[in-house]
Amino acid sequence: MENGNQSSIPCSLIFCEGKMAEISAKAVVLEWVVGSTADIRARISPVVALIRANVVVPCLRVALYTCLVLSFLLFLEWVHVMFLAAVAKLFRKKPAERYKWEPMANAAAGDLENGGNGKDCFPIVLVQIPIFNEIEVYKMSIGAACRLSWPSDRLVVQVLDDSTDLTIKDMIEKECMRWSSEGINIRYQVREGRVGYKAGALKEGLKRDYVKECEFVAIFDADFQPEPDFLRRSIPFFTYNPEIGLIQARWRFVNANECFLTRMQEMSLDYQFVIEQEGGSSIHAFFSFNGSGGIWRIAAIEEAGGWKDRTTVEDMDLAVRAGLKGWKFLFLGDLDVKSELPSTFKAYRSQQHRWACGPANLFRKMATEIAKNKEVSIWKKLYMIYNFFFIRKLVGTMFTFFFYCVVLPLVSLMPEVDVTKWGAILATFVIATINTLVATPRSTHLAVPWVLFENIMSFHRTKGIFIGLFEAKRANEWVVTEKRGDALKNKPNVESCAPKKPPRFKLFRDRILLQELGIATFLYACGLYGVFYGDDKYYIYLFPQAIFFTVAGFGYYGTMIAAPISYVS
Repeated sequence: MENGNQSSIPCSLIFCEGKMAEISAKAVVLEWVVGSTADIRARISPVVALIRANVVVPCLRVALYTCLVLSFLLFLEWVHVMFLAAVAKLFRKKPAERYKWEPMANAAAGDLENGGNGKDCFPIVLVQIPIFNEIEVYKMSIGAACRLSWPSDRLVVQVLDDSTDLTIKDMIEKECMRWSSEGINIRYQVREGRVGYKAGALKEGLKRDYVKECEFVAIFDADFQPEPDFLRRSIPFFTYNPEIGLIQARWRFVNANECFLTRMQEMSLDYQFVIEQEGGSSIHAFFSFNGSGGIWRIAAIEEAGGWKDRTTVEDMDLAVRAGLKGWKFLFLGDLDVKSELPSTFKAYRSQQHRWACGPANLFRKMATEIAKNKEVSIWKKLYMIYNFFFIRKLVGTMFTFFFYCVVLPLVSLMPEVDVTKWGAILATFVIATINTLVATPRSTHLAVPWVLFENIMSFHRTKGIFIGLFEAKRANEWVVTEKRGDALKNKPNVESCAPKKPPRFKLFRDRILLQELGIATFLYACGLYGVFYGDDKYYIYLFPQAIFFTVAGFGYYGTMIAAPISYVS
């Protein structure tokens, strides 16, 4: 045995020496062909430098200059809307002074004194409530509509139930029957399938025979609750001003203080109402219908061609077509309607995808129609195409993401492309602070986080815009925004109708958003490069923005289970 072991050792050594000699020979051949490691680096470096100097840097310069031009256009648009809002606030008369208007009580009393029955002052109004499996909020929306201060024989409440859960459908129908037993003219309507989604339901509702006597239709989503005097404060504008086709009320949010996510949404929507719609209503008599919390003159809907389901923004579609027919729109900033904001990040992302994809898709389909229209002035057409669609719905969103999350971080890696990065960032923060002071003063201290959060959402909106413009697969995707309402108060009822919760691991996996984490990694890398090699300290912005993307990537914005909400003041 000892002799055998001793004889095997030299064989192993000989084998190893042979393999090493073979590897060395290959290395020598490789070095003879391509050169040493130092030679490889010496050869590649000029190529990399050449590509960087002649391809990467020029492309980045073009992207940077394009963004700077767009930023100038956006600044002009911001000055424009702020000027319109200021003029409307400081110099223009209030709606009740610009348009003929008289309180309903006074009008009814005068009609009675003249021998009438007062009904001429109370036109028949239809209230539509589209619902889809929204068990948490249907009672509150139906109840609020039935409590409207309006003669019961001049009011029709129409519940349009597209729910697919039979248990929920039964509960909604019973709620309608309960209000009917109290003398309310309420109609429970269902249809076969969900063709056209919300637009299809509203269109089908207007076809009913009893609607032919109605002059106006108020629309409230399932989480909206109008005050009892809603109709008395709005209908007089229609009665005395036949040119008005739409009245939009301002949304107020019952769960704005629920979490950071809802505070951010409140700031964005308040800016839309206070700045954009106030100015658009006062100066141009045009803005987009928000889909809920508004009243249409049915004649305006019919003249515009009715509801269409060709995009996911049927409300904007109808508003643009009615505007092209010459109808005027009125925004009443002091007429509030309570509603609920999505409190989960998943629900908010789905909503923002629809709100970004739909306008882009509509612009694709209506730009030529708007340009060729002969019924409105060229200035109104220009306002629709350039201000309303191009700048606000397309450029503003895409610029925000590409400039602050792609171009500027790349510029920080290449000193050859020089720009005053801090000037752009500080200007944005200043504008955001001014917007917050005007629209949501109580959230002024959140102006900087608002900018960082909006940069995240601009990523999702940009994806939606491209999908809408090119009419890709998800262009007509409709996901009903999740409503929480009194979910915790009604927990037994909700659990009986809801599917079982998935495993905890699946919940965590569903919350992981790889795209956001990828952008966060890119921003961290740019920030670290700036720490070691940069001299402008731009990483002070990059790291907070990366942290915001990281939080989004792990799905920690919003709530997992909504807190109880008080809908009754």
